[in-house]
Amino acid sequence: MNLALDFKGWMQAHLARVEAALSQWVDPQAPAQLGEAMRYAVLDGGKRLRPLLVHATAEAVGAPADSPAALRAACALELIHAYSLVHDDMPCMDNDVLRRGKPTVHVQFGQAQALLAGDALQALAFELLTPQDGSVPAPVQASCVGLLARASGYYGMAGGQAIDLASVGHRLDEAQLRQMHRLKTGALLLCGVQMGAACCPAVAPQTSAALTRFGEVLGLAFQVVDDILDVTADSATLGKTAGKDAAADKPTYVALMGLEPAQRLADQLAQEAAQALTDTGLPAERLMPLRALAAMVVQRTH
Repeated sequence: MNLALDFKGWMQAHLARVEAALSQWVDPQAPAQLGEAMRYAVLDGGKRLRPLLVHATAEAVGAPADSPAALRAACALELIHAYSLVHDDMPCMDNDVLRRGKPTVHVQFGQAQALLAGDALQALAFELLTPQDGSVPAPVQASCVGLLARASGYYGMAGGQAIDLASVGHRLDEAQLRQMHRLKTGALLLCGVQMGAACCPAVAPQTSAALTRFGEVLGLAFQVVDDILDVTADSATLGKTAGKDAAADKPTYVALMGLEPAQRLADQLAQEAAQALTDTGLPAERLMPLRALAAMVVQRTH
């Protein structure tokens, strides 16, 4: 298969595998409708960018397309992302009522159930990374658990969200804004790349360093584009409330530098991401899905 010509087919195949695995692993029989709330939070919605990054990186470094380690890492990362959205949308944080084109979890199920659903999704993520059936080698399990824990904790996503909440109404400079987004949004995107690489432990140091740089740049590009879309897109297109950052007086790249400079920054970051992939030294054809995902991040409309 020529991946340069069939990225859509590659993506659809992996999306189907991820969706089927999530549907299997997020148990609808969890007590007191908790499973229903968990499935509502994670199934049938979202771009699944983070799982796709896991699979694309794993294949780039030589893992097979049906790697059990990559599938479990991909689903675990999506569960962490889903839990973070459930909690972020609650009244005590962003107080949002729309996510992925439908009512947020706390609107649909109540705040207590939403809190528990997020907690349970987070725990399930680490359960998926540590199967007891021998399908994933213990060193790969340990590496992925460590990467995901650091990316989602106080010096990752949770820490970035804390900075975001504390920064409402304050003007951050570019370095402060970049650091906030490196933690809040970038950490999980970088983690997708790092866990994908961890599925094939014998990755050369030069390759690993270039992939890390790619993940870091892509994470920042994603947030810059997110800030742009919050200004330029409507709620129906985004599937979430448009304009909420400006309404809440949150620091964003558009607020800091203006719309056109922010768009130029997104383009610059896309070029840096492309160069980082070249610097990996990996075969060009194996890098095609990663290049296509990077383009999708910058060119997306929602």
